[in-house]
Amino acid sequence: MKVSDAMSRDVRVIAPDQSIAEAAQIMAEIDAGSLPVGDNDRLVGMLTDRDIAIRAVAKKSGPDTKVRDVMSTDVKYCFEDETIEHVAENMGDMQLRRLPVVNREKRLVGIVSIGDIGNVKPGRAGEALKRVASPGGLHRQSMDGMR
Repeated sequence: MKVSDAMSRDVRVIAPDQSIAEAAQIMAEIDAGSLPVGDNDRLVGMLTDRDIAIRAVAKKSGPDTKVRDVMSTDVKYCFEDETIEHVAENMGDMQLRRLPVVNREKRLVGIVSIGDIGNVKPGRAGEALKRVASPGGLHRQSMDGMR
């Protein structure tokens, strides 16, 4: 089974020059904790609610702070034609609960979460989630972990 069979296709994207207040409003509207950041039809970053809280609010940045100033630029993604098993394994290795999905031209076509994988491959999702939830990992919330 391919990622395209499990992913969510209805993905909201925010631009890097929009404010973190706008991002937070979108996250609240769609009940999500992350947004892909797109610039001219290209995926250039990811913004999470933790990025807003840790990289912006904790450093006393205001609501007009630009998304580009707090987003993660080291974007991990998968391709829509990859197998769910392969992507679930990678998500566990990278300790990520969701990944943007791109086509082979690297255009954003969706997002896949551990929950999406669990809907079609429960065993794979459970294994990935165990590894995602284990201590450690490469992702850092500090400013020096952004670029």
